[in-house]
Amino acid sequence: MTRSAADGPAGPASRGRSRRNFAGSRPVMDDVAKLAGVSKQTVSRVLNDHPAVRAETREAVRAAMRTLGYRPSSSARSLASGRTRMLGVISFDAARYGPASTLTAINTAAQEAGYLVSSIALDTADRDTVVRAADRLSAEGADGVIAIAPQVRVARALAEAHLDTPLVVMDNELGDGTPMVTSDATTGARKATRHLLSLGHPTVHHLAGPTGWTSADRRAESWRATLEAAGAEVHTPLIGDWSADSGYDLGRELAKDPSVTAIFVSNDQMALGVLRALYEAGRRVPEDVSVVGYDDIPEAAHFLPPLTTIRTDFTDIGTISLRILLNRIDSPSTPGSPLTVVPVDLCVRHSTTGPRRQGRQGRPGRQG
Repeated sequence: MTRSAADGPAGPASRGRSRRNFAGSRPVMDDVAKLAGVSKQTVSRVLNDHPAVRAETREAVRAAMRTLGYRPSSSARSLASGRTRMLGVISFDAARYGPASTLTAINTAAQEAGYLVSSIALDTADRDTVVRAADRLSAEGADGVIAIAPQVRVARALAEAHLDTPLVVMDNELGDGTPMVTSDATTGARKATRHLLSLGHPTVHHLAGPTGWTSADRRAESWRATLEAAGAEVHTPLIGDWSADSGYDLGRELAKDPSVTAIFVSNDQMALGVLRALYEAGRRVPEDVSVVGYDDIPEAAHFLPPLTTIRTDFTDIGTISLRILLNRIDSPSTPGSPLTVVPVDLCVRHSTTGPRRQGRQGRPGRQG
């Protein structure tokens, strides 16, 4: 005779039983069903939070799981839901602070939602590579995909991949209504440039990120528009590659020009290189040259001097992207917002001040 589910693992038939009864093999769904006195289908329903399960039956199944040390596999979960509980992420330049922080946030939020994440980090953004990555995630049965698409050509390749699974992209629109999440680069660059102008600098020089990167292009465009609106002179921006090395090399060029009193740098790593170049040239920061970075990496507050920068909440970007993707998976027919813009903030530290009067030259070793 079969026990009732209400007896659960604490009932007479189950006293003294423990997970060591199954020490020879990993417990499976059948073991849980037998111990809880229910069918395998009921166990599956509990795993997938089916509403048509009585509370006492649900608790009996969960108690049996705890007793046995049962951990449901993704295949077991997918029996009733038709889902793999796996999400895909396609990323580029994943070693940089922004993408790495976003990926960490996605993984954390996915884990809390009961999903695993399969990440593909690509070194190149050519069409074939992007399409192969998308095809691989589709073949793995990803319930949805988040793509960090920092360049226009990446977005074009994603659009051509025709993914048959819910998709959320970052930074670039696909033009087909696919939800996009991005930080407010236009406002960020405007805040950085206006801050320097408000301190009394006649103009602001710009060290931009690589051409073709959407965030770099937006920042450069906003910097230019802000200067033009203020009637300030617009100098040709220098183009870096996001690295501190490129910031240092280009910073040495800027340091040679005594008329340069303010520099807006498109990310904090390049700003670090600029600070070193100015120091070696005897240009004090901020007394001789004010510097503003972008991103607010954790080390920015410990630069010499501490760096004024635009703070981007990459954790928020990753979490929001994951939430939008899960909503698309759960309600594919419900239209969502095609664009989500995450705000940024100006974080003022000690690398900016008003321009000093001309006449005395700074000395190395005396940064503020």
